[in-house]
Amino acid sequence: MIDIAGQPVRTATQMREAEARAFAAGRGADALMAQAGEAVAIAARRFAGSDPILVLCGPGNNGGDGYVAAGILGRMGHPVRVAAIGEPRTEVAMRARAGWGGPVEGIEDAAPAGVVIDAILGIGMERPLAATWNDALARMRNAARFMIAVDVPTGVDSDVGTVPPWLCNASVDLTLALGAVKPAHLLQPSAARCGVVRLVDLGLVPQSVDVRVAGRPTLPEPGPQSHKYSRGMVAIVTGGMAGAARLAGEAALRSGAGYVAHYGDTGQGGPAAIVHRDYDPARLDDPRIGAIVVGPGLGRDDRARAKVAAVLEKPRPLLVDGDALHLVTVDALRARAAPTILTPHAGEFRALFGEDAGTTIARARAAAVRSGCIVVLKGPTTVVADAAGAVVTPPGNPWLSTAGTGDLLAGAIAAQLAHPDADAFAAATAGVWLHGRAARIAGRSFIADDLARALTRARAGA
Repeated sequence: MIDIAGQPVRTATQMREAEARAFAAGRGADALMAQAGEAVAIAARRFAGSDPILVLCGPGNNGGDGYVAAGILGRMGHPVRVAAIGEPRTEVAMRARAGWGGPVEGIEDAAPAGVVIDAILGIGMERPLAATWNDALARMRNAARFMIAVDVPTGVDSDVGTVPPWLCNASVDLTLALGAVKPAHLLQPSAARCGVVRLVDLGLVPQSVDVRVAGRPTLPEPGPQSHKYSRGMVAIVTGGMAGAARLAGEAALRSGAGYVAHYGDTGQGGPAAIVHRDYDPARLDDPRIGAIVVGPGLGRDDRARAKVAAVLEKPRPLLVDGDALHLVTVDALRARAAPTILTPHAGEFRALFGEDAGTTIARARAAAVRSGCIVVLKGPTTVVADAAGAVVTPPGNPWLSTAGTGDLLAGAIAAQLAHPDADAFAAATAGVWLHGRAARIAGRSFIADDLARALTRARAGA
């Protein structure tokens, strides 16, 4: 089992294409199923201890993986039973069932077990479970101490992460992603059903990789000759709402920036190290500025609109957040030559792009293509996208759903963007990672100020 950080994310179609290439190269379907089933069996035995295991098998190849796992567990001497929904429908699954060789119970009549393997429906789900089967699945889940899903939990859509209303609440403890991580492992609400997700490498080589799970970044460290400007200067263009601008500035400092300056109409408060200057667009021509942030605490009046227009003209890396996302147009963003990062939540995204169809991944990628920007679409699963692809962050700490955390994210990203050697896409993904890491450090029941302090620890341990 492999940690999913940094791993490719593939849809059902991409998985079928990868399997077809493997078969064309001479690899057999039985060998692939044997490899998957062995991984399931090993994982199940690790978590089962001495508890008997019940394997729930469906009619497709997901069920075939279950039959193989059951056979291996039986040969290991582990107590194992199999319950099935109907007969296998594919030749390879039929052979897997024959290889099991033991009795097969009907799922409606099967007794529960302490450890259950859900191998009913995988990425090929095309129809709802019958009510009696759904009820049986719920009964098994409620009685089990530990439940493992093969590839995806039964009933969830592997490509879009939806959970149908008819499906019982059969969340699992461990999901074994076969061959690749699927969108359902990352997107809500399905991700909440998956428990811990681990990858089983089946040697299926992708034709191309354009979506990955976020991984731990490599962040620049100050050297013997470093000074505050070489570590990155962040300029934050603000308005009259001091709290948001203060949080963004503090986050930038705590995330590695060497110098932060607020350019606004009033003092913004915050750490003593933040410099406060009256707003003058000419001051943004300072060549020491590594990145500009506009949006936190800006407001949406005519003066704010003029500030946004002026900032868009500056040939500096730019992060657009908050109110500024309501004051820009896609055409104006496309006209910029310097790297631009947008950090909308769902409402700001709709205001700018007017699009709300498709998955978070698809929407972020389409918006990046339209705008020519890097789009950080914030939410339960945050996606960083550009025209070439996307990085998806697994669901984070739900306590992030409090005022001010978005301003902190803007500052964390800006600190990476301002570094002289920064790659804008890498800066965005690193900032998102730091923000998520800080939330894990902060734990439960925190406010934005607590999260800001946790950023220091997150950056120190990166």
